[in-house]
Amino acid sequence: MLSAYPEQAPASMAPGFRLRFQIGNTISRPAPSFLPAEARDRTRLDPAAAERRTFYEARAGARLHETNRLYQHLIRKHYTFLVPPGQKVLEIGCSLGDLLASVKPARGTGVDFSSNAVRLARERYPEMEFHCAEACEFKSAETFDYILLSDLINELPDVQALFNHLRRLANPHTRLVLSFFNNLWRPCLALAEKLGLKAPTMPQNWLSKDDVENLLHLAGWEVIKIEPRILWPARLPFLGGLVNKWLAPLLPHFCLSIFMTARPKAELVAQAHHHCSVIVPARNEEGNIEEAVRRIPEMGLGTEIIFVEGHSTDNTWEEIQRVARAHPERRIRLLKQRTKGKGGAVREGFAAATGDLLFILDADLTMPPEELPKFYEIARSGTAEFVNGVRLVYPMEQQAMQFLNMVANKAFGVTFSWLLGQRIKDTLCGTKVLFKTDYERIAQNRRYFGEFDPFGDFDLLFGAAKLNLRLVDLPIRYRARVYGQTNISRWRHGWQLLRMVLFAARRLKFL
Repeated sequence: MLSAYPEQAPASMAPGFRLRFQIGNTISRPAPSFLPAEARDRTRLDPAAAERRTFYEARAGARLHETNRLYQHLIRKHYTFLVPPGQKVLEIGCSLGDLLASVKPARGTGVDFSSNAVRLARERYPEMEFHCAEACEFKSAETFDYILLSDLINELPDVQALFNHLRRLANPHTRLVLSFFNNLWRPCLALAEKLGLKAPTMPQNWLSKDDVENLLHLAGWEVIKIEPRILWPARLPFLGGLVNKWLAPLLPHFCLSIFMTARPKAELVAQAHHHCSVIVPARNEEGNIEEAVRRIPEMGLGTEIIFVEGHSTDNTWEEIQRVARAHPERRIRLLKQRTKGKGGAVREGFAAATGDLLFILDADLTMPPEELPKFYEIARSGTAEFVNGVRLVYPMEQQAMQFLNMVANKAFGVTFSWLLGQRIKDTLCGTKVLFKTDYERIAQNRRYFGEFDPFGDFDLLFGAAKLNLRLVDLPIRYRARVYGQTNISRWRHGWQLLRMVLFAARRLKFL
């Protein structure tokens, strides 16, 4: 924590007094009496832990001043971006509870090994629950939606042990969000501490990004995204805000704090199958309707096909009705679109869907429907929560995609990978798959990005990234259109895409 306040000792201690222990052929001092009995027993056996605990017990009062520092404000601001309000949240190393309160949990639980910090947290936030316990010893019969570790892993003697322990407090949908210092800042922070510009700490671990990723992997966690933040941690009128808002996203390697979001690794459950809904937006696709019904496979516990006819000028609507009557063996539903654009058609189809898994399939059939079971298996197995089709891997049929369109798609893929914090190679592939429960959460939070996406792809991608869903690219073989013409206008829609990228950058990166 950055602070201009020096270390503070309890009133009972002489000024500047520090309680130290030595390891070796010496007798350690007794554990402080303000600790719980079980903690005193533990510290008698571990002098290093006793010194660490005593150090931070003495500093609990100083944290009341430090919580107003710019660095703490920036940390809380980014956690509130990463954690949606109304969740069941656990924070390990909660200190005074300010960060936990800032994410507006429906149920907030804080854990800290400092009894003084826990006492102050209970006084400040009586509506939340706080426990005095070591990080690896906190137990709960319930699991949590989000688990937060803010600048904690730098202090721990065994980070992997904590990551292993937290698996017991997580369910398959839990998100672990942690932050830690960038190694590049180590000499700067050491100098700041000597000058009294930074709060004193015990010796730090100084883990690299790769170290933390590896420890999470060893403990059964999968990293979803990594976001470096905070380029200037001290108050600097006018310039400080500009640096952290506009320059930090462009200079990630130089940022002070690294944020990671992870989820428990998926465990395949053989019995886990789902009902499926395939949404087929159809505008001037009369010649493709019969083929779509014939080629869309039955998946999981059953598949419904929902055609959303979008103000066609040919006989698409009549053809959908005819095909539905001709195939009573298939569960086919018909909707006449009320809104405009493919995005509106997708939203109307999703709202009407009854399946657990939602699929989007373009009616031009350039993405072969026979590949839909691949999407189903990835989602069913838990490998991903959002499966995005990719057309830019396998060779395409001639005329399937014009050269300038391919260049634009690749450029948008690079840009969106940076925006979302997850690798996305092809943002405009029409086939995307996600669970209905996740889509409903995206819809509830849609006001964050607005409803100006006429395509539907970015509404889903932005929303999924904001909710920390695990996105995975699935390569497909892209085919040339057999019937009709594309509904995409290269220049007009290209300009709309650029506007959406700029808008999303403001909402995802330049906060």
